[in-house]
Amino acid sequence: MGEIARPEPPRIYRWTVLLFISLAQGGNYYIYDSINPLERILIDKLGFSATAFGWLNASYSVAAVVTLLIGGIVIDRIGTKKALTFFAMLCLAGAALTAARGNVALMITGRTVLGLGAESMIVAVIVALAKWFKGKELSFAFGINLTIARLASVAADNSPTWARRAFYPQGPAGEPSWQNPLFIAVGAGVLAVVCSLGYWFLETRAEGRYALGKGGSVDKLEFSQMFNFDKSYWYVVGLCFTFYSAIFPFRTFAIDLFTNKLLAAHGGTSASEAVHLSALQQAGTLNSLLPLSAMIATPLFGLLVDKVGKRALFMMFASLLLMPVYLMMAYGHISLYLPVILMGIAFSLIPAVMWPAVAYIVDESRLGTAYALMTLIQQVGFFIMNLLIGKANDFAHAGPDNPGGYALGMWIFSILGFVGLAFAILLRKRETGPHGHGLETIKASS
Repeated sequence: MGEIARPEPPRIYRWTVLLFISLAQGGNYYIYDSINPLERILIDKLGFSATAFGWLNASYSVAAVVTLLIGGIVIDRIGTKKALTFFAMLCLAGAALTAARGNVALMITGRTVLGLGAESMIVAVIVALAKWFKGKELSFAFGINLTIARLASVAADNSPTWARRAFYPQGPAGEPSWQNPLFIAVGAGVLAVVCSLGYWFLETRAEGRYALGKGGSVDKLEFSQMFNFDKSYWYVVGLCFTFYSAIFPFRTFAIDLFTNKLLAAHGGTSASEAVHLSALQQAGTLNSLLPLSAMIATPLFGLLVDKVGKRALFMMFASLLLMPVYLMMAYGHISLYLPVILMGIAFSLIPAVMWPAVAYIVDESRLGTAYALMTLIQQVGFFIMNLLIGKANDFAHAGPDNPGGYALGMWIFSILGFVGLAFAILLRKRETGPHGHGLETIKASS
């Protein structure tokens, strides 16, 4: 007798799986962003330099590049459920090392371990989503997954508000704590491990009862194919490098910048401790607007672009929006919300267009290599810019006594905006010529 065909998992079972893996990834995101509000505390209380603080995320990017080079070998060999749990444990270990002692080398080691676990964990989540939702509500499931993960980033940026007692355990007039906020990140790592174990249980239980998908192959970086892509692809990669290098490293240092810009309008270092705390909380809110806006606006921009085409034109427009925002922050006497809102629009629009554009330019059989290479180059940008901006802030003595010292770093970010616009113009010129791939003309309705 032939084997009886197993039914597909019930919808409620699949959405339960989605909740567990999304919460696990949210723990990952929280750990990464948990250091953003701590720059000034680490500098003032532990003697960090801005360069040393930049290394906390630069070391993560080094580990991420290593992860991308080895591809999905680990996931392929041990399976999704084991891989997800293993990488979640690495994230927890990285968070614990970072919080253990106020030692620069140990904290950088912790962030490196986090990079090894976090990037691989994201790949494992993608494979798991494909296994459970391919041929069903995959795009929607990806959207929900990303929304939950980015909510964790918003929570980390706003932690000085909702976890005020962790930052100032003795009240606003007391000494701030660098360690208590990082203990919350350790808790996020525990949540990631628990939810990964929950996913392990759900998948193991389902394997004996339901027909599960294969999950697809993991993106691997094939060196033999690296330099055979079309010019349009390299223009997109150039835009990816400049755009993300101007956004994520900015977020690393933004809360300290915002805090000191806000303090400068209220007496600077002579302001009361309550004013200092209020400025730190408002800075966290400002920084959280970027992931919050992307959660809402990126899918909407994606729908718009699918309807009208003009993808390179939209990338040019978003690059134009990004160019002035850093100089507005450095020299403007306007509300910081205006440049942050402009940045939020660009941060929502460019990813909605850029990543899907690669699928129009590159043959389907080479998409894995194309995306892996693009992500690797993006991480190189993170590494360079986190260190460069840290050194610029140290060189210009940026801080509460010298808020104008942040201008050098803002000029560096602004120059990246100009270079990004150049790549977008080159892309539009090629795509409107005889070698175009339909970026400007293909619409969803056609």
